[in-house]
Amino acid sequence: MTTKELIKKILKRLNKFKYIILLGGILMAVSMYLYAKKIPIIYSAKSTVFPLTASADNNSAASKITELMGGNKGGKTISEEANVNIEEVGRSKKTREAVVGERLPEFENKKIAQILVDKYNSNRNILSSPKFVANNEEELIRKGAEILKDLYTIKFNKNNLLEIIFTNDDKKLVSPVNYKLVDKISKFYIELKIEKAKQDYDFTDKKLDSLENVLNNFDAQRVHLNKTTLFVPKDRMQYSIPKENLEADKIRITLQRNSAAANKEDALYRLGKATPIIKILDTPTEPYDTVAPSKIIYALGGFLLGLILFSILFIVGLVYKYANQQINETIALQLSDTPKKESSN
Repeated sequence: MTTKELIKKILKRLNKFKYIILLGGILMAVSMYLYAKKIPIIYSAKSTVFPLTASADNNSAASKITELMGGNKGGKTISEEANVNIEEVGRSKKTREAVVGERLPEFENKKIAQILVDKYNSNRNILSSPKFVANNEEELIRKGAEILKDLYTIKFNKNNLLEIIFTNDDKKLVSPVNYKLVDKISKFYIELKIEKAKQDYDFTDKKLDSLENVLNNFDAQRVHLNKTTLFVPKDRMQYSIPKENLEADKIRITLQRNSAAANKEDALYRLGKATPIIKILDTPTEPYDTVAPSKIIYALGGFLLGLILFSILFIVGLVYKYANQQINETIALQLSDTPKKESSN
């Protein structure tokens, strides 16, 4: 059977069973349509958060204070150093564990961790990990935080507003959990900002006291040198150099004292005036963003897949016979050529 004959037989076979092939495509289309209907709709609740005290204002105020104090020439103030990153706070394990430890009245006052674990166990398939059973409260919270990690995103948009998006297939769950996320992120962020401002203030206060003590010590040394060198010639280097060095050291420490004083005022300002206040601009309420599978696309894909599978089913016998024939002919040709080569040798 030649290749041309094979193609003719394939077309003839497909034409003979075309209605069965068409029926197979329809069955696959219906199956994929029903499968698509079972895929749950994914809901996303988004909240937009904005701190009422922007860091740029704090830096501006700090620079003004520094200029007035006459210190920190070309250097950095505390507010220009590494600050608390609200995105990292939102992604932290502590935040996630605090969120899943909260209870929701809408779900019979269950903890969010228990709700997420129950959904995890009910949605798992044969190939996934085994059913999770918590032995204690800590394991439940830990597993709930692990599940929550993949269900929300936190990022700054192009307008520098913080977006918190929680995604789930339970429409009733997305808004309450999003509110809890905003609440915990705001709380921890404010606590960390206040704690950092307090630490900055304590540090600069201690540093300023230390530098003041050094300057007082320099003054005492100057008085001592003045008393002990009162009647000596001024051109003697052994007496003039210590005074010059002492004066240079005092100028250097004075500049550091001025910089520390500016940083102390900056830290005091941020501690007393710049405590961040988190404001929700867009609340995570309906209408939610949804992602649902297209049943039409699934049905069309199933129809094409059914046509292909049933077509292969009816022509696989012909293709097998053709391949087997070609193999046998090739083997026979090689066997017939072998005696001719031996006789010629």
